[in-house]
Formats: sequence, structure tokens, C-alpha cells
Amino acid sequence: MTTVRISDDALARACGADALAQAFAVAGCTVERVSSWGMHWLEPLVEVDGLGFGPATAADVPGILAGLSDKAIGRIGEHRFLARQQRLTFARAGRTRPLSLGDYAATHGWEGLARARAIGPQAIIAEVIASGLRGRGGAGFPAGIKLRTVAEAQAPRKFVVCNADEGDSGTFADRMLMEGDPFALIEGMAIAAHAVGAEAGYVYVRSEYPHAVAKMRAACTLAAPRIAPLHIEVRVGAGAYVCGEETSLLNSLEGKRGEVRAKPPLPALAGLFGCPTVVNNVLTLAALPHILSEGGAAHYAGLGHGRSRGTMPIQLAGNIRHGGLFEVPFGITLDELVNTIGGGTASGRAVKAVQVGGPLGAYIPPSRFDLPFDYEAYAAADALIGHGGVVVFDERVDMARMARFAMEFCAAESCGKCTPCRIGSTRGVELLDRIATGAAPDALAALPQMRNAPRGLRGRADDIALLEELCETMQYGSLCALGGFTPFPVLSALRHWPQDFG
Repeated sequence: MTTVRISDDALARACGADALAQAFAVAGCTVERVSSWGMHWLEPLVEVDGLGFGPATAADVPGILAGLSDKAIGRIGEHRFLARQQRLTFARAGRTRPLSLGDYAATHGWEGLARARAIGPQAIIAEVIASGLRGRGGAGFPAGIKLRTVAEAQAPRKFVVCNADEGDSGTFADRMLMEGDPFALIEGMAIAAHAVGAEAGYVYVRSEYPHAVAKMRAACTLAAPRIAPLHIEVRVGAGAYVCGEETSLLNSLEGKRGEVRAKPPLPALAGLFGCPTVVNNVLTLAALPHILSEGGAAHYAGLGHGRSRGTMPIQLAGNIRHGGLFEVPFGITLDELVNTIGGGTASGRAVKAVQVGGPLGAYIPPSRFDLPFDYEAYAAADALIGHGGVVVFDERVDMARMARFAMEFCAAESCGKCTPCRIGSTRGVELLDRIATGAAPDALAALPQMRNAPRGLRGRADDIALLEELCETMQYGSLCALGGFTPFPVLSALRHWPQDFG
């Protein structure tokens, strides 16, 4: 009997993978539902004896089984999109059944945790520091330093919290890993918990990921004997973008309103329920099993660029021909990512801009596509890597509208705790509307800078200067990154595409 492997990833299912699996079952095949390879433009992707066919439909089933399908792509593992990658965090992608403990153990699962328990907390932390692993959620803070801080804190209880509130545009790596390789995240949390002395962990997942929630809950039940005494609970957020910020997330976990806390104290010293807490995102924690394997820390540290060590699962999305997940060491350029690997735009038009790092990331023009994928290099260019999402736009995009969207997004998602974010974003929308249309709202006219200037005499240059001043106030005065990063897309759009602003 022919065995057919089809992903049960949410994206594959949205593209018709369930109906395709049923068609193969009716044809007498054994169907295995596996994790996604991450080649999203080919979903639903069918694997038969290592050979791939996609994107496939039920109508393609007879041809695939007969070996005569025009959807054939050759051996999946040798596909050029995969051959160029160096997968560590996503080493099992496409190869294992998500909830099979046997598949996980057969692919080096639990080896990192076993070694972590053998070498002890201090050695664990030393290896994570030596690996150079930095948080993959945006700030890039050294993960080993955070573990050491929590480990050294004196408290009767400690926690490990996984931030799986993946809300950035163009990002899907967290979802893919939770749906496709949930035991890797659980093993990473168990390693972190052993390092700091925690016996309780939480995975905070956004409500828009029902399949990931179901997979994580099932995986936690299956893995419970392996990770004892650690107990992990999966909690579901209520859709607030600001809860991706760690202190807002902790408030939400405690049953409070999701709003930012002032720091200090840091969550590493006074986090969940006032206890020392490790808060890291999915990709950071899922990197720990490889790092704690024999020789893993040195291998990880040997990859990357500058102070950005290891690999980064980069997510290619937007107007791009070959969208999907591409894990590679730091240092790769946007030109290679967008044009060579991604194949340029799906529309066939010229690329106008790429936004890296979610809705608050800077827009980068093709003239800067030589920028290496590196935390420090992006910071020097007034940009951010964030969660590794790369969203491509072609020449038809209006950058003034994109700048306005950033301010409008901030206004809608602000927790309201601080004035620069709460009020500044609203005034930013009004100001961008004036720049675009020349119409001055009464609230803008009431500002001290404009009080003595007749409306008809205020020029575009004055409005742009005021916008830049407002962005500076938001960047340096906001309590968290929501207000602090909103100026990045606004100012980058204004700097590189001034013609779009009228």
C-alpha cells in the first residue's frame, strides 16, 4: 500500500490539504499527516517515497499515484529552496508527525534535556551564554544572561513563560513550530526550567492560532512524564497586540488588563505573580535542545555574523513568488533573500520596499538590500530584525499610506498606559492626513507650534518637521516598544520615498 505524507499545518489545511488527504485515502493509500516543509507556495505538498508534488488538488491524485503528474518537483529534500538552508530549530520540519513521541525520539529528541540534567544548572547556563543565543522576539537580549539572572534570584517559586503571541505581520515561524514540532518547544522549556529551578511553565498563545493551541495542549499531556517535575499550561490570549510585550503578557496571564508595566523591576526578578520569571519566545526556547546537545553550543556559536550567532528562521511573505520559511545563519542579505531565494515579486513587478520586523519595522528600499541580516547592522540603519518577518511590496504600494497605517495601528493597539503612545499615535494619524490632503484638523491647529500660524500659510515642510518631532517624542518617551518603534516605518517611508507624501 502506498504511503502518502501531507502536512496538517494550518496553511496547508487552508489550501485544501484535508480534502486532498481524504482523496488519497479513498484511493487506498495510507496517509500520514506531518509537519510542513515551509515551502508555502507549493502547499498542499504531497510526498510519496521522498518525491514531492505540489501544489496538489484532489484532481491530481490519479496522476501522482501513476507517476505522471505535472506537479512533480523532484526529491523534496534536494529542492533548491531547502538545499540552501541550514536548519537547526526546524530540523524536523516536513519529516515527522507532530504528536508522535516515537518520531521525536528517533530524530534526537530529548537528548538536549537528558544532557542538561546530567551537567546541571550552572553548566547549562554557561553553555547557553557560550552559544551566543539571543532572544528571537525582537530585542535580541542574550538568553543565557536572562537564565543566569533568574537562577541567581532568591525566591520560593520561579516560572518559565513562553511568549507565543506571534502578532507581527508576515510571521508564522512560531505557529509552524507549535503545530509541527511541539515537543521541541516543550523540551526547550524543560531545559530552561531546570537551569533556573522552575517547576511551572506557561505557553501564552494568541487566540488566532486554534490549531497551535490544540497541538500544544495535546503535546503537553503526552510529554508530561518526560518533563516532570515541570508542569506546563497553555493559555490563550484575547487578541491584544500589546500582549506580545512581556510585561503586558504577564499581566494577562495573571488575569489583569493587558497593559505595560514600568521597568524596573525586570520580569527576571519580579515577573509572573511577583516571582522571578524567564520570558522568551518560541524560537529562543526551541533553540535550546540543539545548543544543549553534545557540541551544540560550539556549533551554534560558530554560525552567524558579528554578535548575531546561530541561525534565524526568516519568514518570507507579502508580494513574493516563493514565500515560506527559510532558516539560515545570520549575515545573509535582503537581496539574496528577496530576489535569489524568494524569486522576486509574485506580481512580476519591481520591488519597491521590504518591511522587516513586523508592522513596526522600518521599510527598506532596494538600494539598501546589501544590508546583512544582523541585529547591530539593522540597528545602525534605524531598522529592526524583530521576529524575522520579511514582507515584500512591489512598485504599486503607496508609502504615505503605509506610514499612516503604522500610526493608525499603534493608536488601535495601544494599551493607553503612556501618553506618547496613546496620544502621539492619534496625532500622528491626523498629521499624516494633513500632509496628504492639506486639511488641518482642529486638534492639530491647537498645538502650540501652530497656534500663531494661519492655516493657509503652514507648508508641507512645517508639517513634516512636526511629524519628525512627534516621532522623536514617541521613540524616546514611550513606555514600551509599541510606541517606541512606531516611528521606524513612518520615518523610513518619509526618508526613502518623499515623493509619495505629496
